This record gives sequence, structure tokens and C-alpha cells, in this order.
Amino acid sequence: MKTKQLTHLEVENKKKTKEIVVVTEGIRTPENVGMLFRVAEAFGVKKVYLVGQTPDLTNKKVQRTARSTEKEIDIQFLEEMPELIETLKKEKFKIIGLELTNTSKKIQEINVKKEKKIALIIGAERFGIEQETLAKIETTVHINLFGKNSSINVVNALGICLYEITR
Repeated sequence: MKTKQLTHLEVENKKKTKEIVVVTEGIRTPENVGMLFRVAEAFGVKKVYLVGQTPDLTNKKVQRTARSTEKEIDIQFLEEMPELIETLKKEKFKIIGLELTNTSKKIQEINVKKEKKIALIIGAERFGIEQETLAKIETTVHINLFGKNSSINVVNALGICLYEITR
């Protein structure tokens, strides 16, 4: 049998078993916002909260990188984070921050199999999740890296984290 690349119409993706929302804090790069939607949609994310300053979704760079996936996700813009975290906690979401901290665990070491609702918080491109927000998060995770650099692009990290959470 000859190997053939499949088209989007020939692929049937699995149905999601968890309710996942992504919360961003100050992501400003249009390409990152667009790719965030694309990655989030691919992993069945229900909703994306864009907190703080963020590019307009009509920006051509956002639209080009999102490839219309922003139309498949519920998107909400918010000015501040504290109320949102409290709301998500009341709605029984497990709050997970993707940030390298002195208490963070390797993403592959956390067990979320029994969790039905997960809120994944990611921070801004340059400085990550703000300290005030970190203080309200019950669990932080990081991705083990093997080079000299201690971080990777926020959307690449999101993709890795969503993969680990959903596998």
C-alpha cells in the first residue's frame, strides 16, 4: 500500500472528554494570538479568555495564522485576571498555570485523568504569568527543556501542554 497524505475532509478526530479553557495574560504578538486559536481548536478547547492588552482579531496577521479557527472557539476579552480565576474556581475548574516556578512540576508528572474541567493559564511572551496571578493558581507546570534556554515560544509551550493534558 502506498502512503498517501490525508486531507482535512478524510480525517475524523476523536471527541474531547474534558472541558478545557485557555486563559491568556497579556499576549500581544498577533501571530501568537492567531496560532493560539489554531492550537486551541485542534485540541478541542471550548473557550479562550484574552486578558489584558491583546491584538484586534481583525488584524491580518492574527487572521492569517488562525486560519479561521477563531470562528470555532468562544472568545472572551477581559481587562483583569483576579475575578476570572475566582469564577473558574467556583465553576469547579482545575486551575493550571504553565510557568517555570520554584514549585512547578513537569507537565508529564501531573495527573489530570479524573479532571473534567481544566483552565490552563499562559502568560505574556516576555515575562510570563504575573506574580499576582501565580499566587492564585493551585498548580503550576513546566516543560523540561534540554538546551541552555529556559523557555520556548508561549504557543509552542501551549501545544505541548494541551497534548499532555489530552493524551
